[in-house]
Amino acid sequence: MNAPSDQLRLLEALLFASPAPLSEAELVERLGLETDVAALLQELGANYAERGINLVRLAGGWTFRTAPDLAPFLVNERAVSRKLSRAAVETLAIIAYHQPVTRAEIEAIRGVALARGTLDRLLESGWVQPRGRRDSPGRPLTWTTTPVFLAHFGLNDVTELPGVDELRAAGLLDLGPAVLSETAAEPAEAAEPAEEEE
Repeated sequence: MNAPSDQLRLLEALLFASPAPLSEAELVERLGLETDVAALLQELGANYAERGINLVRLAGGWTFRTAPDLAPFLVNERAVSRKLSRAAVETLAIIAYHQPVTRAEIEAIRGVALARGTLDRLLESGWVQPRGRRDSPGRPLTWTTTPVFLAHFGLNDVTELPGVDELRAAGLLDLGPAVLSETAAEPAEAAEPAEEEE
């Protein structure tokens, strides 16, 4: 492989396949000492000057990169979905089945305080919304599900949410004893349960 066209093709393949820029010394090692690597790089750079990718010198080596004038057309924005924490799923279920519900009511049903970001995350997802204020001391804000929630779960309205029998039949509901017997109980005075990390 001594013909200049073959060496140019090999140089192109090496640069294309390399995950990092290759120095001229590395290219000489691969192409041979008798190869004029500088001249080949210049020729290859000229061949790619008007194309979608260009030969550029980066980090002390040579590599192919997208032509700078095309960069705005290659931006790809996509929504990144994040899984909800167990606390957020529990909170969403409580809101769905007990709406309109206040934060204090959610905490009473769950048995733990809500982390600061739990309702915020559900609000950002578009699945819950504030409904108004309860006419009680402190006028707490109430929460309900949204049409986005209904559409995501394929429901026409909240009356289509599965009932206890349907949840049990699907294996999604554990109806074990809510209170342990005294013989099975661990320490009588356990610490108050803490909110799960999100």
